[in-house]
Amino acid sequence: MPLSQKIVPIFGIFILLLFTNCSSNSDIDDISIDESSKGSGFFIYNYSAPNFSKTLRVFYHIPNNAVASTPILMVFHGVSRNAKDYRNAFVNASNAKNFIVIAPEFSDENFPQSDQYNLGNVYVDGDNPTSNSLNPESQWSFSIVEKLFDFIKSQLKNTSNSYKIFGHSAGAQFAHRFLMFKPNNRANLTVISAAGWYTFPDASIPFPYGLKNSILESSTSDIFFAKNVFVQVGEFDNNPNDANLRHNFYADAQGLQRLERATNYVDFCKQQAKNSTFDFNWTLYIHKNADHNYVIAAQNAANLLF
Repeated sequence: MPLSQKIVPIFGIFILLLFTNCSSNSDIDDISIDESSKGSGFFIYNYSAPNFSKTLRVFYHIPNNAVASTPILMVFHGVSRNAKDYRNAFVNASNAKNFIVIAPEFSDENFPQSDQYNLGNVYVDGDNPTSNSLNPESQWSFSIVEKLFDFIKSQLKNTSNSYKIFGHSAGAQFAHRFLMFKPNNRANLTVISAAGWYTFPDASIPFPYGLKNSILESSTSDIFFAKNVFVQVGEFDNNPNDANLRHNFYADAQGLQRLERATNYVDFCKQQAKNSTFDFNWTLYIHKNADHNYVIAAQNAANLLF
């Protein structure tokens, strides 16, 4: 066959692929989710509040045997903002245990720095909270979660009254502060996995390491401690020189690495609950032979959650 005849069909295939990819990209805002959706995908979610709007890609997996009552898991990614990867880490467990995975992407572009993600955009500068820099609650990143849950329920015709949470590393920071700042949330079980550092429910320590100078300074922790929570950390997640581990006076007072910090955090909260005679429904889970790997953490969390 002449070379020119070989080139024509190959070129035609290339044009078809190029057209298909361009068409797919141009339709990105039309990607949606509804009760017929199955398998893995993502959709665009627009959150709007007065003088405030954010757009998120939300990655999901819906097992083939999902029904209206299938439980929903909210997954909060780490500092790499890789929601798709976190969704993928739960796909096999989702299919085996029949739960829906919802992983919103808090991108660097739309939620820059730790102020708008890890610290929930409660303050303009979360490390230096003041009454003048307090954002309206509708502008908190934390406020997106419950709205997103209602949207998912509506789109999927899902009847769940509650959801479960998995947050790892930066996502664990987001998750435990979400439980604190949004106490009327509908989460019924949460895995706080390997946070780099914590906000202790202690009004003598300045926010964000404690509650002093924050709007929670005079609050009580009874609802927070009553939540069903696993604080998970790997047995070998004990590197004090991890590049993503914050070190300063207040962070290091919690411990020098994640294993120490998780253990000290749970011990402190348990003692606080005991001193105040509050219910305490938390469990520290040290994952044997595990380090800071989010895939391994997700696999273990699926067993704790379901």
